[in-house]
Amino acid sequence: MGLLGELLLLPAAPLRGTAWVLRQVVAEAERQYYDPATVQRELAHLADRLEAGEIDEAEFDRREDELLDRLEKGTRHP
Repeated sequence: MGLLGELLLLPAAPLRGTAWVLRQVVAEAERQYYDPATVQRELAHLADRLEAGEIDEAEFDRREDELLDRLEKGTRHP
């Protein structure tokens, strides 16, 4: 690209920097979302809520399925 190209793209540098930061934030959020330890903690919390009577079996089953799907996707997620 050379020096002239860099000079022409200089005004866009803040936008490129912002886009890079956003990509990093999304990547970290996805890493945390699919982290097996996080999903397992959420499953344990869900079981505690069922035992405490805060949710019924149907709600537990629905949320458990969502968490297990997330756990499965996490093992395939890069």
